[in-house]
Amino acid sequence: MNYILAIESSCDDTSCAVIDSEFCVLSNVTASQDVHKEYGGVVPELASRAHQQNIIPVVDKALKDAKITKHDIAAVAFTRGPGLMGSLLVGVSFAKSFARALNIPLIDVNHLEAHVLAHFIKDTPQQKVPEFPFLCLLVSGGNTQIVLLESPRKMQVIGKTIDDAAGETIDKAAKILSLPYPGGPHIDRLAKEGNPVLSFSQSHIKGYDYSFSGLKTSILYTLRDKLKENPSYMEENLKDIAASVQKAVVDSLLKKFEKAMKDFKIKTIAVAGGVSANSELRTRLQQLGDKYSCEVFIPKFSYTTDNAAMVAAAGLFKYMDKDFAHIGLTAYAR
Repeated sequence: MNYILAIESSCDDTSCAVIDSEFCVLSNVTASQDVHKEYGGVVPELASRAHQQNIIPVVDKALKDAKITKHDIAAVAFTRGPGLMGSLLVGVSFAKSFARALNIPLIDVNHLEAHVLAHFIKDTPQQKVPEFPFLCLLVSGGNTQIVLLESPRKMQVIGKTIDDAAGETIDKAAKILSLPYPGGPHIDRLAKEGNPVLSFSQSHIKGYDYSFSGLKTSILYTLRDKLKENPSYMEENLKDIAASVQKAVVDSLLKKFEKAMKDFKIKTIAVAGGVSANSELRTRLQQLGDKYSCEVFIPKFSYTTDNAAMVAAAGLFKYMDKDFAHIGLTAYAR
């Protein structure tokens, strides 16, 4: 049995996972960084320092949870980018050292591709995975893409944001509403008890690309005008505002995604990335799949955010193709 050990350190989560040659997860350990909450966002310098403190204990626990030793590892996969450069360098440096010390192959993984390939992570050997081709909506705080997959190694980005990401829009709205960081879960929670009574202006661009800068501006100006009429408007209507923001973002995401589904005649769809944890997006994507008789794949909550199991899955595909990285490879931020 070949085991892949993977390391993810692209932002503020230090993660290490071990999977076997059947894509079954033996361990997936993540250390999150609470230090950023008081700043309302990730501070790159603090993130890289925390990664340095966390990386060895996290890897040690992942090996223990998997009930294997470092000598059982066949290859080391790591997130090369995109991400925060200081954070990436910690994971890249550790992966290189670990692989060199054990004289085993090194596998570089693209962070966004790993999110998409998270659908091949298995908790049991019998777990169903998507069949190719399939269409994946990749949504996170920093990225929004529609990806067409013809194989694990052949992906085409057919649509992407030309400015801000969907997750960033939700986080900015949460900040305007004075909600804690990260704002996404709080918007989701409040929206469940609210009604989407507000309408926001949205950008309309051709093709499958997205634009969220107009929506962000519209949210800001709409709430500013409401506060002029009633200084307590946000406090009194917090749930309805959250529901309105969430609906506007999901509407925008699925409008383009539905168009791509119809144009490419795809019968298998999926969602990935941190925003895929949003309850309205998950529900409405399933409804969209039912509408067109498509098979829908929605990841477990533990595989929506940054985690090393998805890096291990992407790494295993490259391992099977013997596509190994040179020790001199460097990280890339974009």
